[in-house]
Amino acid sequence: MISAGALSNCSLVVITRNEQDRIARCLESVPGVGEIIVVDSFSTDRTVEIARLHGARVFQREFKSAGDQKNWAMGKAEKDWILVLDADETLSSELVREISEALGAPRGEGYRIRRRSEFLGARIRFCGWHNDWIIRLFRRGKGLYPEREVHEELRFEGPAPRLAGVIEHRPYRDLDDYVDRMKSYSRRGAAELDRRGSPWFPGIVTHPIARFIRMYVLQLGFLDGGYGFVLCMLASVGVFLKYAFVRELSAGRVRGKAGAA
Repeated sequence: MISAGALSNCSLVVITRNEQDRIARCLESVPGVGEIIVVDSFSTDRTVEIARLHGARVFQREFKSAGDQKNWAMGKAEKDWILVLDADETLSSELVREISEALGAPRGEGYRIRRRSEFLGARIRFCGWHNDWIIRLFRRGKGLYPEREVHEELRFEGPAPRLAGVIEHRPYRDLDDYVDRMKSYSRRGAAELDRRGSPWFPGIVTHPIARFIRMYVLQLGFLDGGYGFVLCMLASVGVFLKYAFVRELSAGRVRGKAGAA
């Protein structure tokens, strides 16, 4: 049983946009947390209302990148420890107990937690998703997200013991949601590659194939059956789109220079 106030020294940080169907489940999975900070990117649904009903301090701010938004949100935290979740994530009851114990007698300045993900309702055991250990619980001031367009990852110095409980991750509502996110991630990833001066060719040929082989063969995605095949195939399509968008950005610069000449 988790004692009342066991997590009172922890700030829960969540960034949102149009998450009315998921935000309540996320916030309710962390009972007794000291404060809830939600930074919202001007949702047009009931996300803000629902978050406030759950006791959150809600701020609204223009979205630049997930890392930038999370760093800004973490700056609002007042407790000694920070727990960062996405709206599509929840904590297992085992993990809540472990976090409560860890904050009572810390073994480090941060903790690694395994994230267990689903794809279109199916548990994914392979495809590179099975070994997803991430630092989401850390002492305030010890972690920061480097600026990047996609796939932000906390920069943390020092040892980070592992906890046995899991973060349950349901990233996509349906196939339409996946495709919409894929286009967004691909465009943002292309912008990052373009800033680094990466060419679109031959990457548009080699990288999608490499992504599929890595996920489906080397990371044993074929053991996830049909769902694994679909996930690996869509991931390779996303890589193809990213390089196609790099080509588009490059072509736009060429046209711009020709028009200015």
